[in-house]
Amino acid sequence: MQTHVIPGYSRFSVTRPAETEGTVAWGLLLRTHAALVPELGRLVEDATGLPLTWYDVLLELNRAPERRLRMTELGERVVLSRSQVSRLVDDMIEGDLVGKQPDPTDGRATLAFLTPKGRGALRRAAPFYLEGIERLFSSRLTGREIKDMTSALTRVLE
Repeated sequence: MQTHVIPGYSRFSVTRPAETEGTVAWGLLLRTHAALVPELGRLVEDATGLPLTWYDVLLELNRAPERRLRMTELGERVVLSRSQVSRLVDDMIEGDLVGKQPDPTDGRATLAFLTPKGRGALRRAAPFYLEGIERLFSSRLTGREIKDMTSALTRVLE
């Protein structure tokens, strides 16, 4: 165990934990995500002009019941903070890809919804998104590896 002294602080001990298979897997998951998402984003945006974050919003709204979600739910699904998703949706409203309206069941909440133009943009971008996932990710794994990864990540999310 190593002891480090930082000026202005009392002594504290820092140990470096041994890497486990779990921490190695976690690190690889983060590195893979960091490497592939920007590349996928470039593929989609170069082909369609649609930023990947916009595609993600359109995809999640399309999957939602009645193609609408509360802003908080949308933020959770696309992994953005409340202020980030609000700015993103406001930018997308300018392009008539999504809209916002008060939630009729909760006056404090706002719903984001998919517009027909947004649905068309999603349809045009989907082939490039799916091809990118296939080329950058799926083609590098066996069917068994994909099934195992899907099962494992599903368990973790549950």
